[in-house]
Amino acid sequence: MPPSTAAPVVIEVRDLHKTFRLPTREPTTLRARLGRPLRAAPSRELRALRGVSFEVRGGEFFGVVGRNGSGKSTLLKVLASIYRADAGRVRMAGRLAPFIELGVGFNVELTARENVALNGVMLGLGRREAGRRLASVLEFAELSEFVDLKLKNYSSGMLVRLAFAVMVESDADIMLVDEVLAVGDASFAQKCLDVFREKRRAGKTLVLVTHDMATVQGFCDRAMLIHDGELRYVGDPEETALRYYRLNFAGSSGHDSSARGAAVPDVNVRLVDMWLQDEAGRRVDNVEQGKPIELGLIFEARRDLRRPVFNFHVRDADGAWVLGFSKRVSENGREPERIAPGERIRIAGSLANPLVPGRYFVDCWVSRDRTEGDVALQVVTLMDFYVFGTKPGAGSVLVDVELDAAVEREPIA
Repeated sequence: MPPSTAAPVVIEVRDLHKTFRLPTREPTTLRARLGRPLRAAPSRELRALRGVSFEVRGGEFFGVVGRNGSGKSTLLKVLASIYRADAGRVRMAGRLAPFIELGVGFNVELTARENVALNGVMLGLGRREAGRRLASVLEFAELSEFVDLKLKNYSSGMLVRLAFAVMVESDADIMLVDEVLAVGDASFAQKCLDVFREKRRAGKTLVLVTHDMATVQGFCDRAMLIHDGELRYVGDPEETALRYYRLNFAGSSGHDSSARGAAVPDVNVRLVDMWLQDEAGRRVDNVEQGKPIELGLIFEARRDLRRPVFNFHVRDADGAWVLGFSKRVSENGREPERIAPGERIRIAGSLANPLVPGRYFVDCWVSRDRTEGDVALQVVTLMDFYVFGTKPGAGSVLVDVELDAAVEREPIA
């Protein structure tokens, strides 16, 4: 069950700012370095966090999502006191356990036994209590036989298991978890998900940074979207996931649209332009699930075209046809008998979008309107696009269904 809105606030962030200064160009020769020993190196500012404010209540599973470089990991490091904020306020209520970056808090020259004791103390445990929990940590991490091996000889996966086990056994009130869990194997990832469920039942608070929208939708009570260091949305996990997909897939196209299709010989028609657009008429590269597919194409006749038919096929990532439709040319409400070389045909409009999230490809078969089975004049590979959304399906399309299901029982004699 999600925590009550009456639960106390355990993380409060108000108007948080964090800026880094990055060098832009360093002298590369000894002469250049000696020529300006006292001059400050040129640098630029990177505003990682810009006035971020939010709060998390006790017992809440709170997701943080955003594109690479958006400021997610910086935020978690400020919450964990690894970074100091330039401005703003952070208040935490309860014992904190961060799991943010691989190897943070470990001394690779020490053994697992020594690191577990050291990290337990750093997470607020007494030295004796940290020592007593060693067996549980090693059992969870499946590293008992490597307890006296120095961490510099551990693989990245072994380090992940050890660090996560230390965090789990610390039994902290608040856990900060970055996507470093992705380094682990599938079986350990499942074990981590089981731990999350246990912690949730125990009323613990978790802040999870991830790119996995299924985890956000399946585990989080609320989530927030960060973009370019700014808070763009906080609230319902499904809405957060959808906004994340929009940022990744719904941007305006910066490409030459004619370059998106495969190169084809100009036999009978030449593809002049093609595009997808959103409901506002802006060109886009991808389509949101459930929104109409707004498609536009311009062909130029290379030879005489006698009553051509344009047959469109939409294929999924496996090459299977999932949608198909045809379009005839119309001029003043009638179909022209002939389209002369150099004349252009514009096909544009909207079609319903039943496609589930995934990548799709569009082909166009230009055929004659003659006897059934007549050979196509030309096949044109048009474009590929991605349908993004939060409602996956078992097949490639979702359809509206009106069916009743009822129990019919024979009357008891």
